Amino acid sequence: MSTRTSALDTVVFGVDIQSGDVRGDAPSYALVVFDGEELDRDVVTYRKLRRRIDDERPDIVATDNMYELAENKDALVHFLGDLPDGTRLVQVTGAEQPEPLSRVASRHGVPYGKDPMQEAEAAARLAAANVGQEVSAFTDTTEVKVSRGRSTGSGGWSQDRYTRRIHGAVRTRAREVKSALEEAGLAYEMDATEKYGGYANAVFEVEGRPEEIPVSRGRNGDTRVEIERVRRDGIEFQPLVKRRDHVLVGIDPGTTTAVGVVDLDGNVLDVLSTRTADTADVIEWIVERGRPILVAADVTPIPETVEKIRRSFDAAAWVPDSDLPVDEKQHRTREIGYDNDHERDAVAATLFAYDDHRDQFERIARKVPPRMDRGEITARVLTGEESVEAVVDDLSESDDDDEESTEHVPRELTDEEKRIRDLERQVERLQDHVDDLEATVEEKNERIAELEDDLDAARSRERQEVRKDREVTRLQRETERLERELDEERERNESLEGKLERLKELWKLDHSNFSDVAAEKKDLVPVKPVEKFTKDALAAANDAYGLAEDDVVYLRDASGAGRSTAEQLVDVSPRVVLKNGGLSDVADELLFEAGIPVGPADDVAMQEVDELAVARESDVENVIEDWEERAEERRKDRKAEQLDRLISEHRADRGESD
Repeated sequence: MSTRTSALDTVVFGVDIQSGDVRGDAPSYALVVFDGEELDRDVVTYRKLRRRIDDERPDIVATDNMYELAENKDALVHFLGDLPDGTRLVQVTGAEQPEPLSRVASRHGVPYGKDPMQEAEAAARLAAANVGQEVSAFTDTTEVKVSRGRSTGSGGWSQDRYTRRIHGAVRTRAREVKSALEEAGLAYEMDATEKYGGYANAVFEVEGRPEEIPVSRGRNGDTRVEIERVRRDGIEFQPLVKRRDHVLVGIDPGTTTAVGVVDLDGNVLDVLSTRTADTADVIEWIVERGRPILVAADVTPIPETVEKIRRSFDAAAWVPDSDLPVDEKQHRTREIGYDNDHERDAVAATLFAYDDHRDQFERIARKVPPRMDRGEITARVLTGEESVEAVVDDLSESDDDDEESTEHVPRELTDEEKRIRDLERQVERLQDHVDDLEATVEEKNERIAELEDDLDAARSRERQEVRKDREVTRLQRETERLERELDEERERNESLEGKLERLKELWKLDHSNFSDVAAEKKDLVPVKPVEKFTKDALAAANDAYGLAEDDVVYLRDASGAGRSTAEQLVDVSPRVVLKNGGLSDVADELLFEAGIPVGPADDVAMQEVDELAVARESDVENVIEDWEERAEERRKDRKAEQLDRLISEHRADRGESD
């Protein structure tokens, strides 16, 4: 879509058929060349028209009927494809349903006459003023194909070198095209077919028109470059410039100026707030978004800046009877996004103005005939205080006389056109019937909606009752579960309290000087159990309650200990080791050498409290005394064995000497 606001730097060809028919053999055309200042008129044949377009490359070829230049859609696509890069075909009377040229010219103040040369001039002037729709059969995507410029043929070794050279040239040219596209900042997708020595071809899908691509089509040595726009599925129309609809504008002036723009249906189109823009900048911003027919303020009287902007558009004014309260503005704009209070006030003023005129806008919309500009009629009614009927009559006064003048040469309809006409009439009748049926359906839908509302309300009440019952049941179950947990916790608490008391007694036994222990407890000594005589079990016991010098250690399973395990226990230096099971010879020897008493656990009456245990001091003393007696006998036996061994060795030595 063009952003051009002036056509003075362009050349426009206005074209209208002079005689004959494009479906015939020799049509002639009235041609007007307009550069914004001068007009050049000529009557040319179709072939000469095409030649002048190719030679002079105008920016626009303007016509009131695109099918005056092509006999059908396929021919029109071919015509569009043959236009030079940068040349556009424009139908100044509209898109699929064009208006009479006389009406369009009158609306835009362009001279009009029924003579073909005058119609060609009107088309040129309208296109130069950015009026009309660009006719397009192609997208804005262009295909650039780099391929072989020569056939590779077939042959032996020399032919292989020739083929490799051509494929290498295609790859080199493709890289040049890629670099040119990247330097131009054009987005593209590349698809290359690799062959022996390089590429057989490379296809670029480029986001841009051919005139924007810095690559030339044609053949150059071993390569060929083809440039073609990508076809659309059909014919499309695009306005030369974005249409500016009629709008309502609200302004909040001050150090920060805010503007809100609303269409004739009450939809917020845009919001602006600025501290730097002057009045001219604000007006320019508004012009880019529409044609104001009403300018509103949220205070009364209307501020001077707002009045100045209103007069620049010759628009109607709206102010409230009294300054709009903040809470009302907040409520009216509650569903509108805004960044600050100034934007809120501008939008609120516009919406309150729309609310004030809403009934009037709807009445006008109902009375506007099809294909007439509702905004233009609304503007004249609002600012000129004319009736809708008077404005409609004024706009259509000259159209009735000129409707038939748009047909240059009456001709008999083809069978296909007659069929289309009959089908269109049938469609109109069916559409009327559909409207009636839709009205009936709408009534029934309204009744259904009412009943559905009642049903929804009843279901809602029922769901509330069900949810209430479910919640009561859930709470009852939750209460029962909590009561069970409470009973379990109470039992566990009682058990833990008993355990705590026993642990306190053990702690006193292990850490105090027994001065605060009851007399009946003084004969007790703490015992520290170890599950197995292994390094891991010793470490676990040490982590749990600590193994220290002079502790009473209880080995629940004393078997299997090796030297390193026994040495670890020796390092603790316990007072006594009580055991279940037999010690290994190595462990027994190490404990004996270290002077650590060892005795059977069955000789000691122990009471276990969870991980710990207690025993009577007297029992422990008895075990130690028994061990000391056994140890003394063991030492005597060892000395006797040593003496016997020495005597034997001495006798052996004397026998050898004799």
